[in-house]
Amino acid sequence: MKNADLAFVSGLHLEGWMDRLIKASGYKGKPVVLSEGIKTRSMDEDGKRIVDPHAWNSAANGVIYVRNIIAALKKADPEGASEYQVNGDRYIVELQQLDIYARDQIHSIPAAKRKILTSHDAFGYFGDAYGVTFLSPLGLSTESEASAADVSKLIRQIKAEHVSAYFFENSSDPRLVKQIAEASGAQPGGELYVEALSPADGPASTYAKMFRYNVDTLTAAMKRNQ
Repeated sequence: MKNADLAFVSGLHLEGWMDRLIKASGYKGKPVVLSEGIKTRSMDEDGKRIVDPHAWNSAANGVIYVRNIIAALKKADPEGASEYQVNGDRYIVELQQLDIYARDQIHSIPAAKRKILTSHDAFGYFGDAYGVTFLSPLGLSTESEASAADVSKLIRQIKAEHVSAYFFENSSDPRLVKQIAEASGAQPGGELYVEALSPADGPASTYAKMFRYNVDTLTAAMKRNQ
């Protein structure tokens, strides 16, 4: 890390450990914040209003991440600038097409049926961008715990709003969401990827594959339960 030409961080207070690592390593440069320029959203966590750090769950925000990467690479290596731009532009087109794909797939489902239970509240940007309501027993921190009163309130809400499918995330403990689903009658929809990719031979080994996989998995479950 000390001799690195560039250090990238997602930003929005997601990886405090990375900030400490960069400082401890003696890295002399300024970390590139990939979420710079994104219109953020806020959420409640433990009674506090905080910035939601999971901005990449909108493909349009993913484009902003890529543009920030391109700019940093071109500045660090001017000789390779044209190649970075060409490759980056190609990737941006792919993400823009995924953004359109997500809207088309999700908007084919009645708005009243676009309600999902997940184990971890990390799909806020996705929900805002594509018109899906996500309910979760946990806040943004995977270490926070839901109280019995919170769980009871959520079960009542799921029943009242007829939430039909639940998902667990590959980086979260699924036990609580399964317990809530059993009490509310929601059916399993599968596994989503949000904070970690799958292994190389899995369905979500890159950001683009992860995004499309999540879209397809969510829409399949919502369509089954129309």
